Parts: sequence; structure tokens; C-alpha cells
Amino acid sequence: MYIVAELKDDQNRPLGLLAAMPKEFKTGSRGFFASGKITIDGKRYQVQVQLVEIGSKDAAEKPTQEA
Repeated sequence: MYIVAELKDDQNRPLGLLAAMPKEFKTGSRGFFASGKITIDGKRYQVQVQLVEIGSKDAAEKPTQEA
């Protein structure tokens, strides 16, 4: 699964799309991440989108109990 982030201006005009792919961050947290470049009024911008699952780091640090 991936997440599509659509960027729009204040007039609801589309500026760009980013596909955020699943990622395990260096911190141990899980989520989604995307980066790219868009043009707004002739100027180029670098864009990043990060979604971090709340509590995912804690879940990764807890040892699993085996039966």
C-alpha cells in the first residue's frame, strides 16, 4: 500500500502529486515518506511528506513474547 498526497493552492488548483511509500525510519518508527519537486509561479520547490504511525516505535522496541 502507498499513500497519494495531492498538493493544491488556496484556489484548489493542483500543484503536484507525491506517492508516499512505506518506510521504517532510523528511529525505529514506521510510516510513509515521499519527496519530490514542484513548480509554483515559475519557482522550483523541494517537497517532503512524512507520515509517522503514532506508537510504532514503542511497539518495535517491546520484545515479543513467545509461547
